[in-house]
Amino acid sequence: MTYLIPALVLGICGILAGVLLTIAAKVFKVEVDERIEKIGEVLPGANCGACGFAGCADYAAAIVNSGAETNLCRPGGADAAGKIAEILGQAASEVVKMTAVVHCSGDCEATSAAFDFGGVQSCKAAKRFYSGPGLCKFGCMGLGDCVAVCEYGAIEVKNGVAKVNPALCAACGKCTKACPNALIEIKPLTKHIDVLCSSQDNGKVTKQNCKNGCIGCKICEKKCPTGAIKVENFHASIDHSLCTNCGECAKACPAKVIHSCNE
Repeated sequence: MTYLIPALVLGICGILAGVLLTIAAKVFKVEVDERIEKIGEVLPGANCGACGFAGCADYAAAIVNSGAETNLCRPGGADAAGKIAEILGQAASEVVKMTAVVHCSGDCEATSAAFDFGGVQSCKAAKRFYSGPGLCKFGCMGLGDCVAVCEYGAIEVKNGVAKVNPALCAACGKCTKACPNALIEIKPLTKHIDVLCSSQDNGKVTKQNCKNGCIGCKICEKKCPTGAIKVENFHASIDHSLCTNCGECAKACPAKVIHSCNE
């Protein structure tokens, strides 16, 4: 009896606790819209944040609960947008195919290293050591941090510079976050014109560091009929929302830094 009574009390307490938990679970149960689960199943599960939400689950919930746009998933593209619209009973929204581009063309023939970097072979680590081993402190270090985070095999380092294969790129944006020099941009695939340099040194210093560098001469800016290209801090950049792919800037560029890509 010494052991029996405590065991019975403990067993009864366990049963009561189970009953109370069951009741509480039913009382406080939160009904989840089944459409959220269905939408989550058609999303790619990349959890890249390119849609503007923390992950695929958050995006699915925002679509159903807050009316978020159904075409924000870049990796899922038109296929995911179409399936989401079908689940919601809506017409599919247009999806603009996007791709990443690396704004650097400082390959091994155009530039060289200022010193040999013997530390951890990553761009992030090299950046902390005198802003990287290259003569140009704004250029691609070619150590492949972007390659490591790309789940689609869309990026590879060729001749010292990271290159993107638009056919494989899902525009998830993970590479843009991984690049310590902020060289990678996500842009519409249909926009072909790109400035493949990110140097902010003056023209003389840029050319000393890299043969393929932008000298900030502003000729491209003057030739652009839509005002899509601007030069600030000796660096040309394109507003793709204004660019018409006319190619006048590329033809006029004396440094041959502006190229027609992705065609």
